[in-house]
Amino acid sequence: MAEPDRRFLSPDTLPRPFGYSHVVDVPANRIVFLSGQVPLDAAGNLVGEGDFATQVRQVFENLSAALAAADASWSDVVKLDYFVRDIGEVAALRAIRDEYVNTEQPPASTLVEVSRLFRDDVLVEIEAVAVK
Repeated sequence: MAEPDRRFLSPDTLPRPFGYSHVVDVPANRIVFLSGQVPLDAAGNLVGEGDFATQVRQVFENLSAALAAADASWSDVVKLDYFVRDIGEVAALRAIRDEYVNTEQPPASTLVEVSRLFRDDVLVEIEAVAVK
């Protein structure tokens, strides 16, 4: 559940968003910045070679672990930035994302298609900002 003083805004003066909020207004007690996470397991092995959905799920699990390390949770996430190799996979990305975020008050988001990530076999990277 979102904190009562957080405002998730999508004004009528902007296009209707699909699965994100245009603005998240949050008083900042503590800001947690998560580096971009990729589909590597704790041992550094790629999870889901060639499988976008499996890679996305691993990235969200890695983000969950990073949030937990900062004593934060998905309810604290106010911003997600996605870097994908194929924008055509956005439906799979959104379906998995919706298992983690509050879809009634989704974080602000940016989605960018990129030609490469740090390794050729990595199909997605996601970074996050949380406020406690």
